[in-house]
This record gives sequence, structure tokens and C-alpha cells, in this order.
Amino acid sequence: MGFISSYDSSAEVTTPLTQPHPQPRSMDSAAVAPKSYWRFGKKDFFPEPTFQNLSTYFAALSETPHRLKNRFLGRSSDENELVECRKESENEMNKCLTWWDLIWLGFGSVVGSGIFTITGQELHNHAGPAIVLSYAISGLSALLSVLCYTEFSVEIPVAGGSFSFLRVELGDFVAFIAAGNILLEALVGSAGLGRSWSSYLASIFSDNPNFLRIRVPSLATGFNLLDPLAVLILLVANGIAVMGTKGTSILNWVSSVIGIGVIIFIIIIGFIRGKVENLQPFFPYGPQGVFNAAAIVYWSYTGFDMVATMAEEVKTPYKDIPIGLVGSMSLITLVYCLMSFSLAFMVKYTLVDVNAPYSVAFDMIGMKWAKYLVSIVALKGMTTSLLVGSMGVARYTTQIARTHMIPPFFALVHPKTGTPVYATLFITSVSCIVALFSSLDVLSSVFSFSTLFIFMLMAVALLVRRYYVKDVTPKVDLIKFLVSLIIVIGSSMGATILWRRTNHGWIGYSICGGLWALGTLIMALTSKYRAPKVWGVPLVPWLPSLSIGVNVFLLGSLGSLAMWRFVVCTAVMVVYYLLAGVHATYDVAHKELPS
Repeated sequence: MGFISSYDSSAEVTTPLTQPHPQPRSMDSAAVAPKSYWRFGKKDFFPEPTFQNLSTYFAALSETPHRLKNRFLGRSSDENELVECRKESENEMNKCLTWWDLIWLGFGSVVGSGIFTITGQELHNHAGPAIVLSYAISGLSALLSVLCYTEFSVEIPVAGGSFSFLRVELGDFVAFIAAGNILLEALVGSAGLGRSWSSYLASIFSDNPNFLRIRVPSLATGFNLLDPLAVLILLVANGIAVMGTKGTSILNWVSSVIGIGVIIFIIIIGFIRGKVENLQPFFPYGPQGVFNAAAIVYWSYTGFDMVATMAEEVKTPYKDIPIGLVGSMSLITLVYCLMSFSLAFMVKYTLVDVNAPYSVAFDMIGMKWAKYLVSIVALKGMTTSLLVGSMGVARYTTQIARTHMIPPFFALVHPKTGTPVYATLFITSVSCIVALFSSLDVLSSVFSFSTLFIFMLMAVALLVRRYYVKDVTPKVDLIKFLVSLIIVIGSSMGATILWRRTNHGWIGYSICGGLWALGTLIMALTSKYRAPKVWGVPLVPWLPSLSIGVNVFLLGSLGSLAMWRFVVCTAVMVVYYLLAGVHATYDVAHKELPS
């Protein structure tokens, strides 16, 4: 799926921070007396000169335009992310993960309850038996994004994932907006998973999904069903995650292997008890239905970006990360396609229950007891999604704190567990509060389209990395690259607008497709000024350009409401950035912080 260039292992050994460490250790061996981990002073939260007192803060605010101009496109470097930023954590994370861990972390993070609910909805409403093609299309799109993440993770194996990668190539501001939206979506997603876990458990004992919740009439509708069980499962999952990375990984892959055994059973029963006539007609809603379903089932593939944040804890990144990330997404795509096809084969698409498709399907073929297996696998999937998600979000938070965009207190890594305890506690506290009060429909309304937007940015960042090197790329080649990139994005947006119209004329698609190919061809004929050091995405710029096109297309399918949610959330983040984030990062970039 990529290429591996010649690799000199001795070069890695000379860099202390890239050596495997069985136990965390202080990152400043020259320190006479290490600081206590449990400290809560003002200097731990706001060490920057801007925040020393009100006078310095108002003076900094008066310089906001200058500081914003300086930091807006201020790019980090590989070395800064790998070495300088990591010093903020004071202790190192354990390098304990292998490709085997990454494959199952990816599987545990992605394969949750979505496959058991979204499949029936889209099989019945949009795609019919062609749902298997919808999952294949979405899987291909996800794999393209995985390739981009993999190249970055191999070359910059740090805890920040997309935040660090975007900061290196597209600058501080873009990275902050992307990271802020990812954190918001992850927090809301964790709370939603907690409440879904509670609903699934309740469904085993009762037809009422609120069976295990406490109704408080005095609270507003949507916030009046308290869910202590959701809080409990979040506390347990985050508690396990904070105790140690390797132990959490072992628990995840053991439970995932058991879960995939049950999934194989479901697939086999579907094929044995299926009927060919249930697959006819195969395209009841036409190609448009297949692509509409693909845009929705794509959300069943999200979560792999959380695994990319664990690159800092991988023993041999250049080997383990490509196998782990690409291998897990390939396995997930195969499982999803087989599961969706088995459901379509087992039950006529018009008879599929949109709320509990697999449970009702087994009931219809006389295997009512199998619905309990479905519930168990769904609960397992949500539990491992919470486990891996809590690990990933905590590491996102850690890297953001390392750059001082949020208080560096949250960057501290515990010397014994090798995990970011403060970041995990922060994420746990917020998600528990949200899960306790907010209903699932309220939580779903908060979701933005930030995941697809960031996947698109990652493809753009990969192209920028290959074609633009500061003070090296000639101005002529830079202009050619920018023009071709604008053509690729513009043509992708044009095709999306055409798709949303009721009249799907082939002329418009031909023009947009031709422009996309022209833009990509111009880029392909432009000289590259950086080659991957170890592992690289093949067929650049064609595959990243295709990833841009697919993600823009899927973004357009989400509708205007999702875009406005994204805009509102982003506007709030911009306010924070102008009041705090830009000043902290400016101080870090231009002044020596007090020790």
C-alpha cells in the first residue's frame, strides 16, 4: 500500500527520544530534584508571560493583530513536535505497542454499535441489497485517509495525530480549529456511547430504552433523564485506560477477538439461511441511493484517527504503524461488507427493521435467542470504542497542551503509568457530566462534520508536505501547485453541488471530473521537493487528490444544518484562540518561559 525507502536504524538510535523505553523516565536527566506530579500552581496552568497579571494580559491583547499575523500561518517542524514539545510532558509515554496492538485498537475503536443500527436503516431506506457497495465505497474512502495518516504517523510519531500533522504543514490556526472540533466531537461521542451502552443493556431486560434512567420532571426536556449507568461505564473505561497503555491494549484485543468470533457466526448464519430472491432487485433506489447510503455508513468507519494519536507509544513506527493502520482498516472493511451482505441475503430489504435489524432478522428465521448475541457484541463494541477513544482523546489533549494552546498542565505524563493522567481526568469529567444529563437526540444534534473536514485537510497537508518546502520550492512551482490544488478542490465542490440537485446531467459531471483530472495532472507534472523518509503514500498526487474529492463529496451530502453547527462551534473556538491561544503560542515561539 506504500513504499519503504532504505532505513538506517543507527540514525534512530542516536536520538534519545526515539529509543524504546520499558518504563517512563524523566525527560530532563539533568534535573537535580524532579517535580512532584501532583501540583496545581498558577505557573503549571499559565506559565507564559502574557498571563502573569492583568497588566501583561491587556498589553498582549492590544498586540493581538500583530500576534495573530505572526502565528496564523506559523508552521511547526518535525523536530519541534518530536523533541521540544514532548519535553512539556516531563516524563515519557511507554513505547509498548506493536502492529498487532494497533490492528486490534483500530478494530476496537471503529467497530461499535453503528454496524448493527445504521446498516438496517440504509438497507431499507436508501441502498437496498447494494448496501454492500455503499460499505465498500466508504471503506475505500476511509482507507485513502488512513494512508495519509500513516505517512505522517511514521515520520512524526507523536501523540497529537492530525493536530501535529496539520500544525507542521498548514500552521497553528488551522491545526487548532481542527483539533478543537475533533475534541468536541470526541467528548460528545463518548457521552453518546455511554448513553447508548445504557440503552442497549436496558433493551435486554425491557422494551423501554429508558428503563435504567432516572426521570427528573423539574429539568428541561432532553436533560431530564439522568443516566448514572452511562457515567459509571465512562468512569470504568477511562479508569482502565489511565492505568496503562499495554494493559488496555491487551484487554481490547482479547475482547475484540471474542467479538469477531460472534460476528463470524452472524455472517455464517446469514449466508446459510439467506435466499437469492432477497437480493432482487439489487439496486432498488439506483446509484444515487448507493452513494447517499455511503455518506451515512461512512460514520461506521470513523475512529481510526484516535489510533494514530498513539504513534508515540509504538515500538518501531516505520514497521508497526503501516501494518497496524492499513491492516485494521482492511479488516474492518471486509467485516462490514460481509455483515451488510448477510443481512440483505437473510431478509428482504423492504422487511428489514430499521431500529434493530439483526435482532429482528434472527427472530424472523426462528433464531430469537441470537438477538442476545447481537446485544452482547454491540455492548462489547461500544465498550472497546470507549476504551480506545478515551486513550486517543487524552493524547490529543496532551499534544495540544504541549504547544500551550491550552494550559500545559494537561500535557504532564505520569512517571509510573506513562499515561497523561490529567488530560484523561479532564476528558472523563466533561464527558460524564454531558452523559448524565443529555439525551441521545440532543447529543446527535451537536455533531458537526468536522471529521470529514479534517480528513480532507489531512490529504491537503500531505500534498503540501510533498510539494512545498520553505526556502526550497521555487515560486513558480509553488504557484503551479496552489493553482492545481484550487482546481481539485473547486471541481470536487462542483460535483457535490450537482449531486445535490435533482437533475443529474452527465455533462456537468464530465466537466467537473475533467477539471479534477486536469488539476491533479498539473500537480503530477510539478516537481516534488520532499520524499518520504521511510514509508510513503503511493501514487501521489492521485490518491490524496481522490481522497480530497471523496471527502468533499461526503461533506456535501451532510446538508446545511451540519455545516452551520460546524460554523457555530468554530466561531466559539476562534474567540478562545484570539483571547488566549494565540498569545500563549506567541510567547512560546518568541520568549523563554520561566523555569
